[in-house]
Amino acid sequence: MTPETLLVPTDPSELVAVVDGFIAAGQAVAVALTDLDGFGLINESYGEKDANAVLLACQRTLTGSLPSDAVVMRVGGDEFGVVLVDQSAESALIVLEEIRAHLAGRPATAKVKEAIRMTAGIAAKPPHATTGADLLRAADQAMHRAKRDGGGRIAIYVEEKMVLKSNYYPRASLERLAKLSVATGRTEASLLREALDTVLDANRDRV
Repeated sequence: MTPETLLVPTDPSELVAVVDGFIAAGQAVAVALTDLDGFGLINESYGEKDANAVLLACQRTLTGSLPSDAVVMRVGGDEFGVVLVDQSAESALIVLEEIRAHLAGRPATAKVKEAIRMTAGIAAKPPHATTGADLLRAADQAMHRAKRDGGGRIAIYVEEKMVLKSNYYPRASLERLAKLSVATGRTEASLLREALDTVLDANRDRV
């Protein structure tokens, strides 16, 4: 691959095989899946040639900014898989957040004036999974959670049962909660606990 050649999409199983190879060698590994928000609209507005140029710009930034031993594979139309060896999920988050911010701060290409808005999910061994397939699945879940939260951000995998229920509240409710937190000088978590206690007390005879 050269910096000017757009990767051909590969089956995700190939990414899994790469990850399993590092795991078999006893190495820690972080896996990330990235997706470009609104890429379909770019494709429709500018056409395939210019959309591919946007993908190439993203790919060039990934390969040029990640550690030299990182593996970058295209696993879908606008999705890239990233494998970082001997990296924790937190260190991967730092690197990918720098890349996300860089892409978001400038036009995608000379012709496509919109910035590239990237969303990504990260999972690592340890602690999230022990196989390539499970790491890829966890990274995918983290990416979709980041998209549910508005996109244009990086998320580390969290078990669904551990995800704060506030992640599923309407944005308007979260904004009101934030304002109430400022007005009362209390944390949002304490306000949510109080609301939950009120509901439980009101339905004490049912539970």
